[in-house]
Amino acid sequence: MFGTHDVGLFIAAGLLLNITPGADFLFILGRSAAGGFGAGVRAALGVGAGCCVHMMAAALGLSALLATSAAAFGAVKWAGAAYLVYLGVALLRKRGGFATHMSERREVTSTRRVFWQGFLTNVLNPKVALFFLAFVPQFIDTGSTTKIQAFLLLGVIFNINGTAWNVFVAWSASALTRRLDATARIGLWVNRCLGGLFVALGVKLAFSRLD
Repeated sequence: MFGTHDVGLFIAAGLLLNITPGADFLFILGRSAAGGFGAGVRAALGVGAGCCVHMMAAALGLSALLATSAAAFGAVKWAGAAYLVYLGVALLRKRGGFATHMSERREVTSTRRVFWQGFLTNVLNPKVALFFLAFVPQFIDTGSTTKIQAFLLLGVIFNINGTAWNVFVAWSASALTRRLDATARIGLWVNRCLGGLFVALGVKLAFSRLD
């Protein structure tokens, strides 16, 4: 179909990759725990929008620039690392726990930002671009005359499955938070743990190399 092959295997492999914890997973987990299911869904949609950017870039060949240019890879890498560290430090400095006592106006304003935070968390990770460039073409027929259409089709399938998983993560995290009826002290330690993990991910990304 549209020059693809082994689509079932692609879906299975994509789901396994989606459930592997990473920066996107941690961001959605943290936003869902702090702001509830709505915030988690916005975070998941932001991450999905970021994947669309990577998908289009890879389909048009722009991601090949990251794979071949150390300067381009380094620029995106350092921007992404800085943003992850920024998010981590913000969580570490946050003195309160989960946002259960926010005013309604502040909560609405905060959730509007969550989408764009999720978007930037994904877009500024060059490893995602290289993933699309390396993984998706393995399921496209080399002799196909519709390679771009095939790439976009597989990218859409991957993104839909990934977004569905992320929405499930958001629901699970928000439901668990309600069940625990988390105190401010518990929320504070969750923020610290997530903040530390974001800083660690940012540092890891900063020292990653273009192989």
